[in-house]
Amino acid sequence: MPSTPAVEAERLHKRYGPKVAVEDVSLTIDAGEIFGILGRNGAGKTTTVELIAGLRRPDRGAVRVLGLDARRDRARLRQVLGVQLQDATLHAALTVSELVRLYATFYRDPVPAGELIESVGLTASARNRFESLSGGQQQRLSIALALVGRPRVVILDELTTGLDPEARRQMWSTVERMRDSGVTILLVSHAMEEVERLCDRVALLDAGRVVALGSPAGLVERAGFAQRITFHAATPVPEGLLEGLPGVERVRADGGRVVVEGHGELLQAVSVALVRAGVVATETRSERAGLEDAFVALTGHRLGAEEEDAR
Repeated sequence: MPSTPAVEAERLHKRYGPKVAVEDVSLTIDAGEIFGILGRNGAGKTTTVELIAGLRRPDRGAVRVLGLDARRDRARLRQVLGVQLQDATLHAALTVSELVRLYATFYRDPVPAGELIESVGLTASARNRFESLSGGQQQRLSIALALVGRPRVVILDELTTGLDPEARRQMWSTVERMRDSGVTILLVSHAMEEVERLCDRVALLDAGRVVALGSPAGLVERAGFAQRITFHAATPVPEGLLEGLPGVERVRADGGRVVVEGHGELLQAVSVALVRAGVVATETRSERAGLEDAFVALTGHRLGAEEEDAR
């Protein structure tokens, strides 16, 4: 018998004035998986997770987390759901230790304060006030507060924003340990390396809609190519030379620069064909397609492109 999903969001819709932030979003997240939501600024990522967490009321649609209604069962939901959102506002005069101990009083079986503070790398700053913490330290504290109640589902919004590379890798390891212990994690991010490393499945959001959903590898495959060969041709490439090669999906030429996308032993096939045709290729590069390539192919936008903020 299949297990009950950890999160079920059905046809969520949210509008702010004339701007639609979330439009007909449906997601099912399995227990114990790390599920990513990926999109540009303004794509509706934060609003979506706020609706799932019960922090905002949808104009239409419904959400259940571990079988609990996100709005009607908020008191019970708080005991099993941890939430770390961007730009969390905490009492400026309280120390790290005081804030963790305060939040611990909200739960029946909290993680010991010292253990939790150590797990996010804030032991040396435990007596520092919130107002004196760096942006990265504030981010780590926000994550600690999301975990203090031993949640079964955790929402992490831009998990590693403001963290240095070492702290980022430590936080990734923490997330992986949580998943291994059975915690379901909903991760909102624009960091491709983070999503590709951590997420079992990813939903791509664009203009408030889910435009694609699948594993990172599956989304790359859906985008239509797995490799990209780029080179400059000193002499013209004969028409049709590359298009018919095994594994070639697409060939684009811009002046002397040629881009070949496809699958299989692409570099070898292209190199042999060029040599046989007497074409001299320089500055040859071979790249594996990644999630960012898939995002561009499936949404038509680059992830860093800005649009009007719709949360």
